[in-house]
Formats: sequence, structure tokens, C-alpha cells
Amino acid sequence: MHSDFAWIEAMAPDVVDVITKRYQVLQFVNWLAPVGRRTLAEQMKTSERALRTETDFLRKQGMLGSSKSGMVLTSKGRECFQGLQQLMNQLLGFKEDEKKLASQLGIAHCMIVNGDCDQSSRVLDEMGKTLAQTLSTVLPEGQLTIAVMGGTTMARMADQMSYKVSAGRELTFVPARGGVGEAVAIQANSVAAAMAEATDSRYRVLYVPENVSAESYQPLLKEPAVQQVLQMIDNAQVVIHSIGDALVMAKRRSMAPEAISRLTAQQAVSETFGTFFDAEGRVIYKIPRIGLQIPDLDHIPYVFAVAGGRSKAKAIEAYMHNAPKHTWLITDIGAANSILTGETR
Repeated sequence: MHSDFAWIEAMAPDVVDVITKRYQVLQFVNWLAPVGRRTLAEQMKTSERALRTETDFLRKQGMLGSSKSGMVLTSKGRECFQGLQQLMNQLLGFKEDEKKLASQLGIAHCMIVNGDCDQSSRVLDEMGKTLAQTLSTVLPEGQLTIAVMGGTTMARMADQMSYKVSAGRELTFVPARGGVGEAVAIQANSVAAAMAEATDSRYRVLYVPENVSAESYQPLLKEPAVQQVLQMIDNAQVVIHSIGDALVMAKRRSMAPEAISRLTAQQAVSETFGTFFDAEGRVIYKIPRIGLQIPDLDHIPYVFAVAGGRSKAKAIEAYMHNAPKHTWLITDIGAANSILTGETR
């Protein structure tokens, strides 16, 4: 089918352009509704004049309606948008790019959603839906323990979970690391609880600091409640985590000024599981921690990494030097294109 699209584009590139533009209008209205034309134009990075042509056409076709607050999709528009999603993914070459990106990063699978998280946070919701759909499709039935990281991206992923993920499965969500010290809403404990609630599943918490001193570490490991949850984490069959910008994460964790200076001097670009990397994937700094570390991922069957936005491209590429080969990456066009075109180098 992709080759058919190629012939159509060769014969009538304007047709492909028009379909793409109108589909993207429906997509952004779906994300932002109700939305005014000015806001929509700003989000789509186009002029109001150019946008007016497309919205007027879609309104005449009965796909866009109006409310006091702005444009919304009609039932016909929603049906058209949903029906076109798979077709447009193929038309825009997502499947081909997904294979190229997976090969370039040296991992098993990549899933790319339309848009750029840096331009619209609604793209995160699309990534969350893709994650939920992928989990419901690829995870085996039966009892599964899912270890999840914290962070703003992961909190958005939790918002898109549904009971479909747990259909035929008995799931228990656990934090992949200690979570005390961050904002409550984005702690790993909170993400685990939110995902469990959304999927009608169980969860366990780990109320220990993310990074502790050597003197504090060993006594904590002897606590029965901590031992039990850590054993569940170690035996998890699924891990879901995000990938962060090194300096952003260092500041969010209130790391010491000297540590941040070290990261800056050694050009750290990526962080996950408390480990900081430079652009070549070399480890620069590690936070002592209770919970999963990157080497632990090798024995966990299903590993899902979620990160998007052009600004995250370097972080994603750097971490993938260390990611297990069976990783599934869920990202967006902003990050994927930056990596594929070599902008990160």
C-alpha cells in the first residue's frame, strides 16, 4: 500500500498535501477543542489566512462545528479523523520511519506518533494512547508485575491507560525506584497508583527516598515492607520508563551545584534510572538508588521507553547506546526526524 501512495504522490503531489493538511487540522482540533482559529494557527505553526481555507472547507463538509469557545469536531469529523489515522500513518511514512529508527538506535521496535511534544503537550496524550494500545496487544495474559518510573511524561501516560490493558490479565503496578523527594503527582508511587486505578488493577508503594546515603541504604533494605516490594520490582515482567534531559533532571532533583557543574563540564545530555550519559552514551554520573538500574532491564521481557519532542532527541539517542535490545521506544515525529536526519550529531 505504501508503494501505491508513492505513485499517487508522484502523479498528484498536491492531492497528498491537501489530504495531509486537512487531516492535521482535524487532529489539532481534536486535541485542542474548543479552539479559536488564532490559537489553532499558532499551534499548527501556520498563518490564519492559510488555515481559514482549510477550516472553511471542513466546516462545509460538516466535519467542524462551532461553540462559544471555538471550533470542535462534529460526529462526522470525529468519525473521519479516526478512520483516517491508520491510513495517514502509512501515507506519512511512519511505518518505514519506525523501522529505520529502530535499526539506527539498535532496538527492537519504535512507535512514532504525529506531532512534536515541544509544540503541543497533547502529543503526549497520543503517545499515551499508543503505549496503552501496545501494552494491550503485546503483553501475555496472566499475572504480570509492571514497574513504572516517575516524571511528568509518565504521569501523562497514566492518564491514557484504560481497563483494556488489564483485559485477560491480573496486573500489579509497582514503582521502579524510590520516589520520595519529587512533586507528589509525578512520583513513581503516584504513577503506579494512577495506572492501577485506570486499569482496575493492584499496586504497591515504595516509600523510600530515590537517592540515599550509603549509611542509610543498607538499613532500609532490611525493612520487611521494603524487601517485599523490591522483590516484586526485581521480578517484574514489564518496565515502563521515560528518558530525560540531563540538566533538566539534575535541577529538578535539586542535585548539588558541584554535581551539576560536573554534568555541564562533561556535556551530559541524557538521564534515566538515575544514570547520566553524554552524547556517546558514556556514563558520567550515577545517583545511588534503591530500585531498578539499567543492567536489570536485560532480564525483563518487556521494556517500554517513552520520550518525545525535538528537544529530547539527543537524550533518546544517547540513552539507546545502553538500552536493552528488546526495548520498545514510543516517540513522536519531532524527536524521530531529528535523530533520522542526523541533527543530534
